[in-house]
Order: sequence, then structure tokens, then C-alpha cells
Amino acid sequence: MRMIRALSVGAAALVAVSVAGCGSDDAKSAPAGDKLSGTVTVFAAASLTETFTMLGKQFEAAHPGVKVVYSFGASSALAEQIKQGAPADVFASAAPKNMQQVVDAGDITGSPATFVHNRLEIAVPKGNPGHVTGLADFGKAEPKIALCAEQVPCGAAAKTVFETAGITPQPDTREQDVKAVLTKVTLGEVDAALVYKTDVKAAGDKVEGIEFPESAKAVNDYPIAPLAKAPNAAAATAFVDFIKSDQAKTVFTQAGFDAA
Repeated sequence: MRMIRALSVGAAALVAVSVAGCGSDDAKSAPAGDKLSGTVTVFAAASLTETFTMLGKQFEAAHPGVKVVYSFGASSALAEQIKQGAPADVFASAAPKNMQQVVDAGDITGSPATFVHNRLEIAVPKGNPGHVTGLADFGKAEPKIALCAEQVPCGAAAKTVFETAGITPQPDTREQDVKAVLTKVTLGEVDAALVYKTDVKAAGDKVEGIEFPESAKAVNDYPIAPLAKAPNAAAATAFVDFIKSDQAKTVFTQAGFDAA
């Protein structure tokens, strides 16, 4: 029953996009192990912001001596920072390509593990003022649209779906990560954008989502791994294990991710 209450708290917090607190049940249900301490620094894809922040609170509750610190951003940029020596313990990427860059540089311990999958969805402002109906609208001069830069995972996935559909997109802006793209929609600066379905869900009633069949051609796998030069190797390994746990899987599923 404690586990059920903990997952219910997690679900409610995610729907509200709130990470302010986790109850004592989280501390009881999150995996406890050896005494861990210090800071664990996690470099994670921007699309993981809500779920990882919530799970970080649960991990801290299970390990009171540990503080989880995040750097969220485009996976390509995070991979480059790691290669240049940025101090971090864990890397969670929105695409295997960016993880492989870090692996090739010798900065990963062991083999990365895919923990979730995600796919794109059309996001429009509430009320759909641009009258967007599907992917074909992205090939028109109007409406105004936003896309991720092609070098980041959400942009690479968008390129794949447009090629699959035979559409040449006409973006009014390209942003460096998916949250920046989503912000353009929530502020009403564009009429439509391609973001992950998890971002549409996290935005709540600020946006509306439109699914499209071509998204199945560009499903993103999310790998995670502790880093070879992790300042806090023990906490890094424990955090990665937690992200792969059944408890974390429930949170990801409720957020709209597909389980690995």
C-alpha cells in the first residue's frame, strides 16, 4: 500500500508539473542501499526535465546524504560539454547518437542502457488559433512554426518525419532544445511546433497536441550511463540503477514516455 500511495503522489505531481515535494512514502519506496553522500551531477536531455526532477526528489528522500543537481539541455550540447571535461556523474541523452559520441571519447563507464522511448507530436497554442490540422501545414508559408535545430535529437527526429512524409518544412524559428520550442508555443509566438508528446503532456492546458502517423518513423531511444570520471561514482551508479527501476518506469509511463 505504501508503494501504491507513493506512485499516486508521483502521478499527481507530474500532471501538475510540480516537483516541490515528495512525501515520506517516496523515501520508503525509493531504493535504499549503502550510505551515499555528496552531490550527484546529472546531465540530462531537456525533455527529461519534469520526470528527472521528480525522481531526483525521490532519490534524495531515499538517500538523505545525497543532493541531485541537474544540467538540462540539448543532448548534443551536453555531450560536447562532457567531452570537453565538464564535471558530471551521469549522462542521460535523448538519442543514442549523442551518447555514442561520449562513449567514443572514453567518457562512459560500462554500456549505456536505454530506459525509455519518446516520439514527436504537434503542439499548438490552446484553441489552435492557426487552425493546424496535421504535418502538411508545416510545409506552408503560413502558419508560423517552430522546430528544433537539426543537430539536436528533436530536430533530427523532425527531419526524419518530414522526409518520410515528403514535406519540406518552412520554420519561422529553430531553437536549441525542445523546451525552447515549446515555450514559443505556450507564449503564442508560433502557431505550431514539433515537440515530444511528453512535453505536450507536461504543458497541461497551455497547449494542445495533435498526433500524426509519421511520428512512428522517428522514435527516440533514451540511453543513460554513469561517466568514467564521475566525481561521485557510487552515487552515479545508484542513480542510474534507480532510473532503470520499476518505480521510475511508472513515473515515465505516466508522463507519456514508452517503456524500454
